[in-house]
Amino acid sequence: MDEITILIIEDDEDIRESVKILLENEGFHVIEADNGMDGLHQISEDTDLVILDIMMPGISGIKTCEQIRKISYVPILFLTAKSSENDKIIGFTAGADDYLVKPFSYAELLARIKALLRRKQVYTCGNMKENGQNVWIKKGDLKINTTGNKVFSGDEEIYLTETEYEILSLMLKYRGKIFSVQNIYESVWQEPFFNNSANTVMVHIRKLRLKIEKNPQKPQIIQTVWGKGYRIE
Repeated sequence: MDEITILIIEDDEDIRESVKILLENEGFHVIEADNGMDGLHQISEDTDLVILDIMMPGISGIKTCEQIRKISYVPILFLTAKSSENDKIIGFTAGADDYLVKPFSYAELLARIKALLRRKQVYTCGNMKENGQNVWIKKGDLKINTTGNKVFSGDEEIYLTETEYEILSLMLKYRGKIFSVQNIYESVWQEPFFNNSANTVMVHIRKLRLKIEKNPQKPQIIQTVWGKGYRIE
């Protein structure tokens, strides 16, 4: 098994070092950066996951995340002292995959990291085949490889984060089924649903529509079923 590389971008040295020790004890290769600019210089195609602090001097975690998303779809886990729903929405809109509020337990941190890495493995397994064939599902001009990370609209490839891909793949596999936000959250994030989890799902649905819908204001692929959830016919 290839070594998994995790980049920690955190200006608090105590937190950065304690997280590094924890992850190295779990067998991960850890790279450190104490600010956003250094983190952007450290990231590479070998980076498997980024742990990113939001509140940093200089370039903020939000801006750093936005810059990472211009070059990579690596999973990003935000660490933050802010816990309001608005702060979470801003983080997810910038491109984060998950969000952990300080202070956090190391057990929870490890659980979040391992969940993101599992999703990444599914997302990047483009060579996996079923009965020797890649499996594609079509919806109008949209085509998705359910065993890998390929999504096309016509001849144009669409690049989704692994969370967006998981949501789209789930709904396409069960076309016609109405998924509540709780269904989606528990299926994709694999965590118990709480009321404040609803905004997390809705932000990802909105981002997904911006990428796959011809007119995101009048979505034809991911339909809203008012009072119930979402579905793809």
